[in-house]
Amino acid sequence: MSNATSRPPLLVKYFGRYLSDEDAAGFIRAVSEQYALATLERLAAGGSAVTRRAAVLAIGYLGNFENNAVLGRALRDDDRGVRVLAESGIRELWVRDGDPRQRQWLRQLIRLNAAGQFGDVVEQSTRLLEEAPTFAEAWNQRAMARFYLEQYSGSVEDCRRALSLNPYHFEAAVGMGQGLIELNEPRQALDCFHRALKVNPDLEGIRAHVRSLRRILD
Repeated sequence: MSNATSRPPLLVKYFGRYLSDEDAAGFIRAVSEQYALATLERLAAGGSAVTRRAAVLAIGYLGNFENNAVLGRALRDDDRGVRVLAESGIRELWVRDGDPRQRQWLRQLIRLNAAGQFGDVVEQSTRLLEEAPTFAEAWNQRAMARFYLEQYSGSVEDCRRALSLNPYHFEAAVGMGQGLIELNEPRQALDCFHRALKVNPDLEGIRAHVRSLRRILD
């Protein structure tokens, strides 16, 4: 495997080829043959902007939940391109926790939430969480379903559990804030939105919520 000092130009070459031909499979194959995830983590934290972009993209494709923190930190990178790739990649890492069967189960929950089958999500996510209580994204999926079922207190608590397991889960912080608004707790909601923006400063819609809440509370 390569080290950080000898291979960044090669990684950049692969990235440039990817941008040109949009061959994700080719990019993944080339990077995985030359780089360990630990090396990609180091490259994501330093070097030129294009090197960081390439490394963050690669981690999003090749990494798992153990690489969550490096993409979480990349959400605050000075380069917008890095931040955009980190936001896309980190969402993928969130579903790559647990064992293969549990990951497949989680993807089914995501499909059920998207289809509006919220009661089924609550039932099945509860079963998954009994088996895998440290699966942060499972807590988040149940929180979403409970919110749409107007079970706001339960939704807020599930978001809290997700954040305790994954402090970079800005969606759970946003979800907690939305639940607290429904519970008429605007100051606590504001704290949650600030927490989400601290993790991911590019949440412009949440900035609008913050401005509205400040006008109400001032």
